[in-house]
Amino acid sequence: MTRAFDGWSLTALIVAALVALPLLSVFGLALSGSGDVWAHLVSTVLGNYIRTSLLLMLGVGVGVAVIGAGTAWLTSACRFPGVRVFEWALLLPLAVPAYIVAYIYTDILEFAGPVQGAMRDLMGWKTARDYWFPEIRSLEGAIAVMVLTLYPYVYLLARSSFLEQTATLLDAGRVLGNGPWRNFFRVALPLARPAIVVGVSLALMETLNDFGTVDFFAVQTFTAGIYDVWLNMNSMAGAAQLATVLLLFVFMLITAERLARRGRRFDMKAGRKKTHVHDLKGWLAVAAILACLLPVLFGFLLPMSVLFSHAMVFYEDSLNSGFWRHAGHSLLVSSLVALVSTVLGLVLGYGARLSGSVLTRYASRVASIGYAVPGSVLAVGIMLPLTQFDRSLNIFSTRLFDLPLGLVLSGTVFALVYGYSARFMALSLGSVESGLARITPSMDGAARTLGANRSETLRRVHLPLLRRFLLTAILIVFVDSMKELPITMLLRPFNFDTLATYTHQFARNELFEEAALGALAIVAAGILPVILLSRTITGGDR
Repeated sequence: MTRAFDGWSLTALIVAALVALPLLSVFGLALSGSGDVWAHLVSTVLGNYIRTSLLLMLGVGVGVAVIGAGTAWLTSACRFPGVRVFEWALLLPLAVPAYIVAYIYTDILEFAGPVQGAMRDLMGWKTARDYWFPEIRSLEGAIAVMVLTLYPYVYLLARSSFLEQTATLLDAGRVLGNGPWRNFFRVALPLARPAIVVGVSLALMETLNDFGTVDFFAVQTFTAGIYDVWLNMNSMAGAAQLATVLLLFVFMLITAERLARRGRRFDMKAGRKKTHVHDLKGWLAVAAILACLLPVLFGFLLPMSVLFSHAMVFYEDSLNSGFWRHAGHSLLVSSLVALVSTVLGLVLGYGARLSGSVLTRYASRVASIGYAVPGSVLAVGIMLPLTQFDRSLNIFSTRLFDLPLGLVLSGTVFALVYGYSARFMALSLGSVESGLARITPSMDGAARTLGANRSETLRRVHLPLLRRFLLTAILIVFVDSMKELPITMLLRPFNFDTLATYTHQFARNELFEEAALGALAIVAAGILPVILLSRTITGGDR
């Protein structure tokens, strides 16, 4: 029997519609005429956008799968010196945005950097023509940077899958003559395949969303193309058409993730849980240590040492260049988004729980799709309805009161909060749904028996039980908002910079040292959810 459709359910549907509005706007704008812009794009750069984006996705996908799955197996199924440290240390690169790592390695590896400078001093070389050195500002450089920062997505899910596997299956493999490596490739890896595919899909969605790295490296992907067509060619319709093509890639990844999750029914969980079964000695232990150390070294320790040294040297320059103002903007927007997303996620989750209707459940799924959509696409979709609203409001106020209002929603902090909330709604909703799933319906019934209505039941029963999940949602959304660059670049008000845009602009002007303090602040904020994740996964292992 369908439960009553009340104000909670209606509010949930409205929230889902607001999140879906940007996507509908993108599709609608893409169908409108864009003049000669689309024909020009097709004849010049569209093929390059497709080729570069596919190559970037291929390189990142292979890299994160190999590093993530390999280190996950080593830390979950092997014993060697330092394994307990690597269990959580391998998650640390997740705290560093890819664009910050790109700035750091460009600073280190470019012609005027310390690495090539030391090589020239040692070998007596004078110019770049005297020797060969790989170009960091290239497609290959972008792949390497993104692999170093995105492999934890695969590591986290793959390790959880390996820890859930039973010792019975691995023992059977050994009885059949499998050694450690054959057991890994023939038994453990196939069982973990769905989790690995999901992790790779998440990493590729972040790859498609990236703007800072590809812009800094001059790699022509769809995200960079959308920014160029919108702001430099002044064609929002052309940007929407590029965004629509980009969405095809996203839907392909979503389909792959859904198919992989459906396949998890083949992952057997009954029986004795697997513990560390392989004691590595000698050169095998050294190889395992290096395999786990190198991703942490190049993905976190080395970038952080460079950031910290620059921040100490250029501390006063960073403060004088508006650090506190930009930090205040980041804190303001991120705090607003964290609160708004969490409240709306609570409304969506509680409304779906009360209604139980198929429509409300689908509404919550629609509200979650924003996280899979690149920020540049959402920015295009948000700007159109807000611009139309401002234009209509100005016409109305001018005709009635002879008072033009200017920008009311578009080009304001509201546009930023709207864009961030639409993108990160899935994070808050997922946390709320996880908490609600632990509250039995009998507790709702008991509250109703005692005379509490639905709002009182939420306030007096659910909120105390959901406190930990709500705090988790606020924390994760806050940190992701601090790092977000594509939406901010396209929707920020005039003369309004966050730490992300402030760092990116200084890096583009070859003044990254002066923005190191801002980059360090972003990473420091990102450490918090990594600590939470590491405690969760390590606690589950114990």
